[in-house]
Amino acid sequence: MSSATPSALNAQLDDVTEKVERLALRHAELRRTNALLEQRVQQLEAERDALRARLGEARTRVDRLLERLPTSGDTP
Repeated sequence: MSSATPSALNAQLDDVTEKVERLALRHAELRRTNALLEQRVQQLEAERDALRARLGEARTRVDRLLERLPTSGDTP
């Protein structure tokens, strides 16, 4: 059997209980932070996709403009 006194066991139990409570609070905090980060990632991905689409449209417009330019062999 253990030679620990009841008061020592109670102190250990209180210590473990406090640590578990702190761990549970930290876990909840990290879950909230993770949810916010996931939301931000989704926002940034949507912004990236919109910028890619705009870039593609701009490239198309530039390509059309380049096609309209006379070549070096063309006479004005």
